[in-house]
Amino acid sequence: MRTQQGSIHLFRFAGIDVYLHWWWFFLAIYEINSRKGSYSSITWNVLEYLSLFVIVLLHEFGHALACRQVGGTANRILLWPLGGVAYVDPPQRPGATLWSIAAGPLVNVALLPALWVLEIQTRSLGAGSDLHTLIATVGWINEGLLLFNILPVYPLDGGQIVRSLLWFVLGRARSLMVATVLGFLGVAAFILLALIKRDYWLGFIAFYLLMNCWGGLRHAQALSRMAKLPRRNDFACPECKEAPPVGDIWKCSRCGQGFDTFASQATCPFCGTRFDGTKCLDCGAVHPMSEWAGSLVTPSRF
Repeated sequence: MRTQQGSIHLFRFAGIDVYLHWWWFFLAIYEINSRKGSYSSITWNVLEYLSLFVIVLLHEFGHALACRQVGGTANRILLWPLGGVAYVDPPQRPGATLWSIAAGPLVNVALLPALWVLEIQTRSLGAGSDLHTLIATVGWINEGLLLFNILPVYPLDGGQIVRSLLWFVLGRARSLMVATVLGFLGVAAFILLALIKRDYWLGFIAFYLLMNCWGGLRHAQALSRMAKLPRRNDFACPECKEAPPVGDIWKCSRCGQGFDTFASQATCPFCGTRFDGTKCLDCGAVHPMSEWAGSLVTPSRF
């Protein structure tokens, strides 16, 4: 078993590595003990928490597989106390990003009728039976996760879906700016609710959302600055077909100096280091300099 940044490697499926953060075990112990008395045996409490684990995992695989479907990169999932994170890098197009994000909540939607049927089938065992209680609780957990994730608060799935929809109209930078502003309003609501209920868990969630909104805002500002730069129309990214900006934006990994890689043909003018690949600042793809020339075609919008 491999470890990575405080997490344990569980398994690899479809080329996607799944990691479990060690803090997950502390939350599991807390939640299982807090639910004592709900069943005739603590074994059912363990099964209930493992069901939550499976639902979150399916949700994150929805993100990852959808991202791959549109040509993006997704090779790691991390499960931790606040849920799960699928490290997805879809093509920087609004449609591709929208599908990559929406696929997660759609998994929860698909689980709704299946869990509803199971709940009906187990009613014959009696309303107080452990199996019926487990199925009913898992159904409630799935619904709760769905409703929470589709809140229009960045960086939750709902906030990122709003951003992707606005991207069609406002563009990449401004859509992210609007989404993060809405996210800050959502953070304020979470903080107020945490104070009213005196709930430390809600406060922790609010802090997590706040940090992500701040990062999203800074990213939006960087995208806005880059959008104003002049472009080299004689080059285009082989991946997203965008022309690269003009300026000393690329940083040499050896000497740390900024330089314009297209003006020096992928060679640092300060230390002479030559780079085999040039990174697109719009989509993040890396291609040899020779592939950038002659790639001028109209970019796809999906």
